[in-house]
Amino acid sequence: MNKTKQIMKRHFTMLVVSMLAMGQLALGQQKTPYGQSDPRAKTILDAVSKKFKSYKSVRADFALKIATTDNKVLDAKKGTVLLKGDSYKVNLGDQEVYCDGHTIWTYNKDTKEVQVNDYQPDQGSISPARLFTNFYDKEFLYRLDGSSRLSGHAVDVIEMTPLDKSKPFFKVVAMVDKQNKNLLSTEIFEKGGNRYTYQVTKFTPNVPAQSTDFVFNTKAHPGVDVVDLR
Repeated sequence: MNKTKQIMKRHFTMLVVSMLAMGQLALGQQKTPYGQSDPRAKTILDAVSKKFKSYKSVRADFALKIATTDNKVLDAKKGTVLLKGDSYKVNLGDQEVYCDGHTIWTYNKDTKEVQVNDYQPDQGSISPARLFTNFYDKEFLYRLDGSSRLSGHAVDVIEMTPLDKSKPFFKVVAMVDKQNKNLLSTEIFEKGGNRYTYQVTKFTPNVPAQSTDFVFNTKAHPGVDVVDLR
């Protein structure tokens, strides 16, 4: 596996993290030893949280770009994510991730291998086996960093910094649609210098979603190598 694929394997589910984080971040805005979050950012995040929680399910198409500090693009891909409660399914290139809230299946189409892990949302590492990470720690400071435009939409720009400086990233910039309060873009700044930008290209709430959509079906993948790491 080359370096770029290793990067993709480690980070391609950050869109799920970002979207679900926007449904939780407002709950974590409180005074900390490092200061207090911007009340203007809190108002926006509260609105995003309220709207996101009103959806029974969500399907989103997105574009991922990985770039260096000098804007050299290392990789660019398109994908989809389906969310319902604690369950989700992510498709991105040759990778698929399924989670039913208890178990996570990470499927590599190229190698025809699926790794099975227990769902452990309380652990802080970023990996394809733990999608709900870091953002759920509720240990961020937030500030409104002005307004901008993205793909014809007027957006509020919110900058978030983790209080835990051991995190592999030092900053997250979220762009929220001013009109409908949906998350349109998330840019994650890694300490190593790379930037991961996820832009939502289509957002559809309350789509049909069954419990079977979030479980990897081995019968539908004949010859798949199952690696159970539980």
